[in-house]
Amino acid sequence: MKALVISGGGSKGAFAGGVAQYLIQDLKRKYQLFIGTSTGSLLVSHLALNKIEKIKSVYTSVNNDSIFNVCPFIVKKRHGTQNIAINHLNVIRNFLRGSKTFGESFSLRHLIENTLLEEEFLKLKTSPLDIVVTVSNLSLNHVEYKSIKDFSYHEFCDWIWVSCNYTPFMTLVKKDGCEYADGGMGNMVPIEEAINRGAKEVDVIILQTEVTQLNRMPSKNPFSLITNMFGFMLDRIESQNIKIGKFVASHNDVIINFYYAPTILTTNSLIFDEQQMTEWWQDGYNFAKFKNKGLSQLEN
Repeated sequence: MKALVISGGGSKGAFAGGVAQYLIQDLKRKYQLFIGTSTGSLLVSHLALNKIEKIKSVYTSVNNDSIFNVCPFIVKKRHGTQNIAINHLNVIRNFLRGSKTFGESFSLRHLIENTLLEEEFLKLKTSPLDIVVTVSNLSLNHVEYKSIKDFSYHEFCDWIWVSCNYTPFMTLVKKDGCEYADGGMGNMVPIEEAINRGAKEVDVIILQTEVTQLNRMPSKNPFSLITNMFGFMLDRIESQNIKIGKFVASHNDVIINFYYAPTILTTNSLIFDEQQMTEWWQDGYNFAKFKNKGLSQLEN
C-alpha cells in the first residue's frame, strides 16, 4: 500500500499542493491512503479525487477573510516583510461574546463545505481509498485519526475543520463532549499512523526545512510572543514525529520518501496572502520535479 502524508503548516500548504500535483499528475503515483494534519487535511480529499486544479484555485485565491470570521490580528508590512499585531477590538469583542479564543474561523468551515461537495465525499467514501485527518483531543489528552469511512458528510467536514483550528487564534471546537483543536498539536507528521494502517511506501511532504535554519526575530508584543512560542513547540513536535516515523519504518521494512521545503517559506503561517501562496504552489511543483529528476539521474 502506498500512502501520501502531508504535514501541518497553515498557508504553507500551497507548497505541499504543488509537490503533490507533480507526484500525482506527472509521476502518476497511485496512493491508497491519504493522511493529513491541519492544512494537509484540507488537501487530501481533493488529491484523492484527483481534483488538483480545483484545490489549487482555492489555495491560490484565499485570504485571511476566507479563513477568519473574527481575525485576531492585523497584518503590517514593514521593510518588505509581513508582521502581525493584535487586533484589540476584535479580540475584546470575541471575549465579550463568551469565546475562549482570540479569533474565530467559521469562515473556514463554510469554505470546506463549499469546496468539498457531498457527491465528492460519497464518491470517496464508497471507493477503496482511505482519507484520514488528524485532530487533537484536548479533553482526553490524546491524538485521534478520523477516517472518511466512519462519518457522514457534515461530520467529516467538521473533522477537517477541527484539524485546521490553530487555537487559541482559531475556534476551539466541542464535539462529543470533548474539546478539539489543531491536529498538529499532537502529531504534525503522522507517518507512524500511515504505517500502522498498512502502508509499505510513504511519500511525506513536510512544510519545514530539513535542517533548522530559522532565527526568529525578537517578540514585539504579547501576540507575537505567543505565536513564536507555539511555533517553537510545533517545530519540536514535528521533529519528534519524524524521528518516530523513521524508527517505525525501519522496523517494518517501509520505504519513506521525504519532500522537505528547501527554504523557509514564512515565519507566520497564519498569514494567507494570495500572491505568495500562488508562488509557493509553483515552487512546490518545481521542487518536486527537480528532486525527482535528480534521483533519476543518480539511479542511472
